[in-house]
Amino acid sequence: MPIVYHEKAQSTFAKNMTLITTPEANNSFLSDLVTSGDLDKEKPITAGFYRQLKGETLTYTYTYHEMKIIVEGEFHISDGTNSYVGLPGDVFYFQKGDTITFSSPDYGLGFFCGQKAFGVV
Repeated sequence: MPIVYHEKAQSTFAKNMTLITTPEANNSFLSDLVTSGDLDKEKPITAGFYRQLKGETLTYTYTYHEMKIIVEGEFHISDGTNSYVGLPGDVFYFQKGDTITFSSPDYGLGFFCGQKAFGVV
């Protein structure tokens, strides 16, 4: 299979994300960029971008394992016990079953890679 290449994805693709369709997520946007799902249906890996804007928080329970690197802005991330301020270059690992709350004082952009099917929110 040839290499999949998305030139300038952070500056172009990440600007056209879809609002996460849950009532509590009106400031949260997500878009899958690439997946291994066509080649590995049992344990696909999907990567893309997640943007959190200032305002309401998003509380999300993971149904898959995910790693996220903060690429722009600032995230406030909590698991109910520990809280972190995520800045560009910081990496987070969320385990399947974790319930995480995301917020931002302005905006944050993260690049994620998760063990999930393409399009799963």
